[in-house]
Amino acid sequence: MFSQKSAFLGLAMAALVSAVFVFLGPVPRFNYDFENFFPVDDPELTYYQTFRKQFENDNDYLLIALGNEPDVFEQEFLEKAAALQNGIAQLRKVDQVVSLLFLTEPIIGAFGISERSLLNWEDPSNLKGQKQRILADRQYTGNLIREDGRFLNIIVKNEQNILKEDGDTLYREIDHLIREFGFEEAVTAGKIKAQGEFVQLLQSEFIFFLSISAVLIVILLWWIFRTWWGVVLPFFVLAFGVGWTFSIMLLSGKALDVMMVMQPTILLIIGLSGLVHFLTLYMAKLREGLSKSQAIEKTFSELSLAVFLTCLTTSLGFVSLYFTNVVSLKEFGLYTGIGVMIMFLAIMLLTPGFLYLFSPLAGAKDPVLRSFWLVNLRKLLLLILAHQKKVLVGFALLTFLAFLAVSQLKVDGYLLDNLPQDHPLVQDFEFFDEYLGGSKPLEFSIEVGKGAEDLLEYPVLVQMDALESFLETNFETGAIFSPLALVKGLNKAQNGGNSKAYVLPSRGQFERMQRYLDQGIRKMDVKILSEDQKKGRLSTRMADVGSYKGEQLKAKFRHFVETEIDNSYLQVRMTGTSLLIDKSHSSISWQMARGLSVAFVLVGLIAGFLFRSWRIALVVLLPNIIPLLWMGGLMWLMDIDLKLSTAIIFTVAFGIAVDDSIHFMTKLQSELVGGKSLIYAIKRTYLTTGKAIILTTIILSSGFFILTFSQFGVTYYSGLLISMSLIFALLADLILLPVLLLPLNKIWKKKFNRYHLLKKT
Repeated sequence: MFSQKSAFLGLAMAALVSAVFVFLGPVPRFNYDFENFFPVDDPELTYYQTFRKQFENDNDYLLIALGNEPDVFEQEFLEKAAALQNGIAQLRKVDQVVSLLFLTEPIIGAFGISERSLLNWEDPSNLKGQKQRILADRQYTGNLIREDGRFLNIIVKNEQNILKEDGDTLYREIDHLIREFGFEEAVTAGKIKAQGEFVQLLQSEFIFFLSISAVLIVILLWWIFRTWWGVVLPFFVLAFGVGWTFSIMLLSGKALDVMMVMQPTILLIIGLSGLVHFLTLYMAKLREGLSKSQAIEKTFSELSLAVFLTCLTTSLGFVSLYFTNVVSLKEFGLYTGIGVMIMFLAIMLLTPGFLYLFSPLAGAKDPVLRSFWLVNLRKLLLLILAHQKKVLVGFALLTFLAFLAVSQLKVDGYLLDNLPQDHPLVQDFEFFDEYLGGSKPLEFSIEVGKGAEDLLEYPVLVQMDALESFLETNFETGAIFSPLALVKGLNKAQNGGNSKAYVLPSRGQFERMQRYLDQGIRKMDVKILSEDQKKGRLSTRMADVGSYKGEQLKAKFRHFVETEIDNSYLQVRMTGTSLLIDKSHSSISWQMARGLSVAFVLVGLIAGFLFRSWRIALVVLLPNIIPLLWMGGLMWLMDIDLKLSTAIIFTVAFGIAVDDSIHFMTKLQSELVGGKSLIYAIKRTYLTTGKAIILTTIILSSGFFILTFSQFGVTYYSGLLISMSLIFALLADLILLPVLLLPLNKIWKKKFNRYHLLKKT
């Protein structure tokens, strides 16, 4: 099967596949769409999609805060800001621009409604009085202007559902205008800015990690093999595997996103660990005096099944993410799982042929000190066997403590928690959180109950007023746009523009403003009512307080609605993008449990099929479940919360960590098939596979650890925690697994006595 002829045939097939991909010419494309983190097939998502068709997206805006010393009420500054606003309003893909600069408010007098400009900077002497009036009006402060008057907020509403490329272009044009006018202080935040900056960071990190992974692989290969062919040959095999994977992914239409940044490192390191198993055994065969052809054939005949199974279990660990309900996780799991198997295919097609062409004709000295490994592994095994009870008690105690720590883990995630706190983008969003009503959209669907005809009836407005007071107090929201805001504005207009009159009017005052309601609705900047006025929206912004506090606020909100809001008049439902992102974070424990359950079942079935025993399958699983609990304990010690970017790590770590157990058990089985006793088979397995397990763990953990250089939270935490879980898995495989295997002596005897009996007959 692995003769020279078949090996060269494999090279030819690989060359043909590569030529096809080159001809098709896949082009890398980067994208970041945070809606890919919404939970799919979720009633909340379906409801929001219907809701935004009737009204609008809650996050298609850009916030621009312009600062001036000592405040913004200076003629020169206001003229420059007005020119900027006019320039932005002329740009393609801009639907509306709102600020105090051109805002008017209605005044109801004896002759009907008239409009009054909030700001008039043509006469500077009027600005002091306008400043006092505006800063005293809670309708504007903390939303369109900072409370101290230092920053003016311009809200740019872009085209609904704007394409990523159009959003990038629009933000560049707006940023160019801001720089062109020379504002000393300007802070921006919004979806079109965040997506653009994320993609720029994605591109730089993708190139960085691809480069650093290649350098790391060269260093590891030289350290292990100390020969030119031991470096060049695996490097080319891995390059082909990664190239094929990315070609398939790009040709299928998948863009590179925040999850895919770490994929090259993952594939290169996993592929390298498989190659190390093949090449170390190949060199051992050469040292035993076998010819090159014999060494290649025996190496691949003996290891192909074991490496296939380890790649399969790793692939299944990733593919199990497909069973979550978050698009970004599903795609990452699917494509990375496919990539792992493509790496295995590249190894099998290319490595035998390359070995025939480039490897030496005879064996060389063992580059990794064979006697050192044998002596120290033997000492370690004897020490473990002499202290079996202490090993079991120690692992049980540490695992119990880790379990307690895992139960204390908190689920908490933020809109921008993939970025470090000191990143400029995060700081810009936090500026709006602190001073200008928040950066996080907060959206509610409202509907009239059976006790009223429409949302503008007075009893309904009374309920709405209670709701808005609750939101302002508990959610610390900015200005609220709603049918009630329209009524409050008209009440203010009836009172000569007095800011204290921006409240729910008395019933008598409300009756007097009836004839102005339709006109007020037409002039609203935000669509807040359906045509029949039976449905509406309550839209505002708040600070990004995280999903943990967000869930507490939502629970408080639900209790308030159930106990304080009369649903015969007003029915309220929270919706919007923020709710969906928070829901993805808050449901992550269930998502993680489902993904892990799938992985456990699949790996258990493979182990059960391989060893024909459910008890042996459990023994294979146990040393790989323990590292996951220890990793959770480490998260608790390091104050790392559960979120979308950390929950996937458990499933991925399990799929990778189980490889060492598979290698150990397949070698043990081959020794037992040869008629050796269990204790001797364990010793032989320990001394022969122990070195390979340690080397592959060093390769894998060091490869994943370089991901900690990333600025993305998902990449950083994946690198840190998976590398630590692999070390924990190594300890479990080398220390705990031999102790767990010894009590199964009767099972092994019965199993292999039957095997030898069948073989004789």
